[in-house]
Amino acid sequence: MDDDDVLTTLKILIIGESGVGKSSLLLRFTDDTFDPDQAATIGVDFKVKTLSVDGNTAKLAIWDTAGQERFRTLTPSYYRGAQGVILVYDVSNQSTFQKLDQWLNELDTYSTKSEVVKMLVANKIDKDKREVTREQGLRFARKHSMLFIECSAKTKDGVQCAFEELVEKIIQTPGLWESDSQQRGGVTLSDQAGAAIGGCGGYCSLI
Repeated sequence: MDDDDVLTTLKILIIGESGVGKSSLLLRFTDDTFDPDQAATIGVDFKVKTLSVDGNTAKLAIWDTAGQERFRTLTPSYYRGAQGVILVYDVSNQSTFQKLDQWLNELDTYSTKSEVVKMLVANKIDKDKREVTREQGLRFARKHSMLFIECSAKTKDGVQCAFEELVEKIIQTPGLWESDSQQRGGVTLSDQAGAAIGGCGGYCSLI
């Protein structure tokens, strides 16, 4: 694709505890692959993908950050300039949900854009054993003014939608990117549980 067709380039971060599936989500979105034996990210991984949403094309620079504490000192600089952040937890692991406040505190500390768009992603909904309900995720997202989606990197459910909704919201947010194009307003998604929301098959919600 010609760069003249690209509306803007966006910096997206994926954060969360180790083992929640951040790298798997990234690889499913960028390469449409899934490795059940995906190794833990060492430091930071990086992928680029072009995405078209509602007639607008954006180039995404997506940073996958390590969740382990020993790599935490590497991540602050990667928050700078990010327009969107995907915060991931594992629905089959309660502790990863309980650590979300710590990740949000880190985001608030190091983010350089006050209007950064945040999306909460509940991953691994394919698991039989579930420790975090959809309602718990919705409440947390609503409390912190975040987008919310449930997905599975393994089955692909909700993954494409997560990135599409995040990018759409960024484009709708004045001040996050520069363009001569008219800023669009209005959001058509809802957080009604179980509904067929937009093109997301009921997986994602705007809070």
